[in-house]
Amino acid sequence: MEDIDLKRFWESVKEDLISSLPESVHPWVYSLEVSGFDNGVLTVVTGQAMARDWLKKNHQEQLIESLKSVSGLDNVRFNIIYDAGAAKKIKKEAEKLQKKELELQLKEKAMENLSYMQSSSNLNLKYKFENFVVGENSKFAHAAAMSVAKMPSVKYNPLFIYGNAGLGKTHLMQAIGHYILFNNPKLKVKYTKTEDYVNDFISNSRNSKDTIENMSKFNKKYTNIDVILIDDIQFIESKTKTMTQIQHTFDTLYNKGKQIVITSDRLPKDIPTLTAALSSRFEMGLMVELTPPDYKTRFEILVKIANDSGIKYEDKALEYIASNFVNNVRELEGAFTKVCAYSEIMNTDLTLSLAKDVLKCEDGKKDINFEKIARVTANYYGVDFDDILGAGRSQKISEARHLSIYLSRELTNESFVKIAEYYNKKHTTIMFGYEKIKNEIKTNSELVSAIREIKQALKVF
Repeated sequence: MEDIDLKRFWESVKEDLISSLPESVHPWVYSLEVSGFDNGVLTVVTGQAMARDWLKKNHQEQLIESLKSVSGLDNVRFNIIYDAGAAKKIKKEAEKLQKKELELQLKEKAMENLSYMQSSSNLNLKYKFENFVVGENSKFAHAAAMSVAKMPSVKYNPLFIYGNAGLGKTHLMQAIGHYILFNNPKLKVKYTKTEDYVNDFISNSRNSKDTIENMSKFNKKYTNIDVILIDDIQFIESKTKTMTQIQHTFDTLYNKGKQIVITSDRLPKDIPTLTAALSSRFEMGLMVELTPPDYKTRFEILVKIANDSGIKYEDKALEYIASNFVNNVRELEGAFTKVCAYSEIMNTDLTLSLAKDVLKCEDGKKDINFEKIARVTANYYGVDFDDILGAGRSQKISEARHLSIYLSRELTNESFVKIAEYYNKKHTTIMFGYEKIKNEIKTNSELVSAIREIKQALKVF
C-alpha cells in the first residue's frame, strides 16, 4: 500500500476507533502513528508503553472491529509497537506544547498588565499608530511622534503638536503612550487633559491644614513618571498660578530627562497671556503641525473605518462623504457614523443614494456660491471685491484671489471650468491658484488661520 493511501486508510481506522473508544483513551489513539499494513496486519507505533499495554489489554476487540470495518477483511490483526524514538518525539512535542502554553499565559498576563497600565495612564485603546491613517497633512507629525515613541527622551523633547480641532492631535499623542507601554512596559506614562490638570491643581492647592501634603502628592503624581502627555495646553491661558505650576512640572521632568509631549490648537506665541517662560520652553523642542487632510486621505480614513468595522459600502458613498466633509477627521467620522446608523436602522446598503439622503450636503451648499466666497475673502483681506475679480497683482490681492479660488473649489461642487468662468480666468490659471494654496497650507499656519476664519464667516464649520 502506498504511503498516501496508507495514511488515508489509517485516518479512517482512527476515526472509527474514536467513535467507539472511551474519551479517556482518545489521546493515546491520536498519538499512534501508522507504520504498515501487510497480509492483514496493521502495524502502528507509539512512544507510550502504557498506551500500548492498555489498548491491547482492554480494547483489543474494538481495535479489530474498526480495522475489519474499514478494510472489509475478516482475518486482520492490530499490532502496536513501542518505539523509544517515538517516545522522545512525543516528549519533545509535549515540552514544545507546554512552552507554547506558558508563553501564551505570559502574553495574556502581559496584555492584562498592559491594559491596566493603559487604564492608569488614562489612554484610550483606539488611539494607536496602527489606527492612524497617514496623509500628506500628517506625514511629518506622524514620523516625529513615532521617533519619540521609539526613543523617548532621546529625540524631540518636548514634542509640541498643534493644529485645529479634530485633526488627530490626541490620537498621535496617545499613540506614543501606547507604543511606549507595549515596548517599554517599565516606563511610567501619564496622559492628562490640561483642564483636568488645572482642576487637580486647584483642588489640591486650596488653603487647608492638608494643603502641603496634598500639593506634595500632586507633584509626585505628575513628576514621578517617565512620559507625560499634556493635551490642549491652550486652556492654560489666563491661569497665572497654574502656569507657574505647570512650568515647575515641566522643569522637573525635563531636568530628570523625561519625555514631554504637548498638544495645542495653535502655536505657543499665539496663545494669549501665555508667559514668555512657558512659551520658550514649549518651543525649545520640535513643533509639528497637523493640517486638514486632503481628499485622498479623507477617503482612505473612511475605507479603514469601514473595513475595520466590517461594514459593506459603495465606493461612491465614501467618495461623497470625503468630498463634502473637508475640515477635520472628527466631522468626517461623524458623518460616516450617521450614514451607518441609518443604514443599520433601515436595513439597507450603504450606497451613494443613502449618503445623499441622510447628509443632504447639497442643501447646505445652496447658500454658498462663488460671489459670497469672494466677498467674504475680500473683506477678510481688506481689499475690494472688484479687485479679486480684476487683474490686480499686489501681494494682498493675489493672495485673496488665490484663497477665494481655493475655497470655491473646496466648498462647492463646481468644476475648475465653472470657477474659471466666474473669475474670468483661464482654466489652467484657476488650477494653479488652487494648487498653490493647497501646498502652502502644509507649512503656512497664518494661511490655515485665514481659511478657518473665512469658513467661520461663511458658516460652513
